[in-house]
Order: sequence, then C-alpha cells, then structure tokens
Amino acid sequence: MTGAKPHAGRFPEIKDGTMNKAIGGVELSSVARGLEAADAMLKTSEVGLLLSRTICPGKYIVLVSGDTAAVNAAVSAGAEKASQALTDSFVVPNIHPDVFPAIAGTAAAGGLEALGVIEAFSVPALIEAADAAVKAAPVRLLEIRLAMALGGKAFVTMTGPVAAAEAAVAAGAAVAAKKGLLTEKVVIPRPRQELLGEMI
Repeated sequence: MTGAKPHAGRFPEIKDGTMNKAIGGVELSSVARGLEAADAMLKTSEVGLLLSRTICPGKYIVLVSGDTAAVNAAVSAGAEKASQALTDSFVVPNIHPDVFPAIAGTAAAGGLEALGVIEAFSVPALIEAADAAVKAAPVRLLEIRLAMALGGKAFVTMTGPVAAAEAAVAAGAAVAAKKGLLTEKVVIPRPRQELLGEMI
C-alpha cells in the first residue's frame, strides 16, 4: 500500500498526563446503527473521536480516546445503542504509545529484523492484540491495518529480534484468541527486505 495514509494526523501522540491514555471502540454490523452509536458516545463523555467510518464488509467502526473513565462510559453507551448490531467492543487503558502511529500509518519504517504478524476477525480484537504484543516484548509496530479491502479482518505487523517477535506475537494472538477472533499468527525470522515496501 503506497501513497498518503488516510488517517495520518488523526491519532495524537500519547504522553503521560494527557487525556489520550485510553482507547476504546465499538464495531457494528449496521452503518445506520454505527452513526447512532458514534453520536451517543460523543454525547456521553469527554472523549476525542479518532475514527468513525464504514469498514468491510458493510460494517462500521467507532474509535475514541480520552481518560479511562470517559472512554469506558462512551464505549458502554455505544454498545447499548448498537444493540443487536454490536459485533465487538473494547477499552484499553494506558494504551502503548506506539499503537496510534501504527493505526495512522505514520510509524517510522526503518529496517526489518524478524517480522511478526497477527490477523484477527475484528478491529477491536486486533487493536487489543497489538497493544498486548508491543507491551509484552521489545518490538516495533509497523502498521495496524483496519479492515479496508480485507473482508472485515484486520492485521498488525511488527519487527524485532526473533525471540522478541515470537513473544510479542504469542501475547497478542492470545488476546484475540480469547475472544475467538484470531485468524492467524506468524513470525518470519529473516524476511526479505522487499516485504517492507509492500506492507507500509
């Protein structure tokens, strides 16, 4: 994927003491309900809207950030409004600072060591998995791809020493698997550097 990233600039850098220490969201099977849920989330508490859009295949995702209590309240309101259209939801307090740049597609490229990949059936499960992975071992997130032209799936790529990549992928995959939403996980010990241009 080349060219400008569609969400660059939408995801603020997280710093200690700022409001953007938690991220949460809802994923819905209905676009109409998704818009209604987004409105309810923004009216419920002081959160920042990171993303509110359609995703494949005909689903809708809403992501918000803020302090943990506000994000919890917003996600609860969105899930309630979604009703039967809710497919997944999440709240991650103390989000790792590398997650936002990876979602926005603005993470520093650099070279590849071992390449780790986690693929999940939902955006919330994948973001939770990415956060768990980067907290578990010294890896660098490359990109979090959110369900566009992926049949509703999402995936995260990361790089680091082989042992670190294996530990990170195992930790992240376990989070997605616990929700029954893990598609696949791989670690490639010595990837060809050409792969980096295809991923970022």
